[in-house]
Amino acid sequence: MIWIDYIVLVLSIFLIVVVMMQNSKDDINDAFNGSKSELFKNQKTRGVELILQRTTLVLAVLFIASVITSVALH
Repeated sequence: MIWIDYIVLVLSIFLIVVVMMQNSKDDINDAFNGSKSELFKNQKTRGVELILQRTTLVLAVLFIASVITSVALH
């Protein structure tokens, strides 16, 4: 079943692209001075960020399922 290996490859590339498109919520300055602003911590994601977050979740589940299927078939 060589086709499942191609599916794993395509899903992994899509997953990498979607994760790289997401914005980081951390600032590099917070890592050095230790301060972390709690003011905007509990905001909900909306718009494009919500779509990217849900797409990442779906792709991750599909990727794990396809890898398990690939291992079981080989």
